[in-house]
Amino acid sequence: MFSFLEKTAKDITPVIKKILSKYSGDKTKETVYYQMESGGKRLRPALAIASCLVCGGKKKDVIYPAAGLEILHNNTLIIDDIIDHSLLRRNKPTVWANFGKSIAECLSLAYSVSFIQAVLKSKEFLKISEIFVKTMKTIVEGEILDILFEQYGRKDEPYIIKNRYSKITERDYFKMAGKKTAILFQSCCEVGGICAKAKENQVTALKNYGFNLGIAFQIKDDILDIFGGKGVGKKIGGDIKERKLGNIVILLAFRELPLKEKKIILNKLRKDNLTDKDIKTVIQLIKKTNSYSKACQLMERYIKKAKTNLKMLPKNEWQGVLKEIADFVVAREK
Repeated sequence: MFSFLEKTAKDITPVIKKILSKYSGDKTKETVYYQMESGGKRLRPALAIASCLVCGGKKKDVIYPAAGLEILHNNTLIIDDIIDHSLLRRNKPTVWANFGKSIAECLSLAYSVSFIQAVLKSKEFLKISEIFVKTMKTIVEGEILDILFEQYGRKDEPYIIKNRYSKITERDYFKMAGKKTAILFQSCCEVGGICAKAKENQVTALKNYGFNLGIAFQIKDDILDIFGGKGVGKKIGGDIKERKLGNIVILLAFRELPLKEKKIILNKLRKDNLTDKDIKTVIQLIKKTNSYSKACQLMERYIKKAKTNLKMLPKNEWQGVLKEIADFVVAREK
């Protein structure tokens, strides 16, 4: 699987650069490449390519849509970092931190049209363009929910203050995670199947595999944010610092904590000046519970659901790659 991911990154990066550079001036190229050169395993285009190959398709038929999906993903990261005021991503300054907010917003516009350029290179561009549009709009809905789950801040944004959630259920969380994260995994797999001209039941199986994989991926992100892992590129407790209540580990901890300690966490998330000591207090309270093991069990449940859908696909080496990717999502440490 790792050799496949490395090969995908090697194959997809020149295609991405070709798309991004078209109609971009020499001065712009330095900035437009920056986000794509910040690292990452190119997991999403790898899913699109493996989903195409497992159904008997050819890489050449999916390479441009796969590149478009990676550009779309990175576009959401540029915006996400602005929204969350994140200074680092993968231990490098984020686009807005490096070039400024105005330039980052301009680059986001360039990325938005670039992934459409990629779609137009596909033989199935009508079907795939609809998937891209749906995916982007769904991610926006998920991002808005994630913002409204925050318990403090953005005092200059009346809409958020008025519509902010004071209580978040696990059902709310999964709605947000499905829209913000899982939809893109689903779309990568669906696009791969369509490019391979797969049967309808196979495309459905790929979509279900991708969606469940995406939920598991988000749960793992939440676990790493609270408990850490080897080589994590962001400070532990980032969600707490950003006052996010939309983290499954926190919600699972709330099931066990007495009312008094739940109120302590909520008060910390809603206070004016949150200190490192406050973040440490919240993490210590969470660690008193079984939230870590329960989150891991939940993640494993979604991985199992994802793998079950692979049984509907042809039995070949690419089905094995998709299984290994599912295992990687659980095992990753960053």
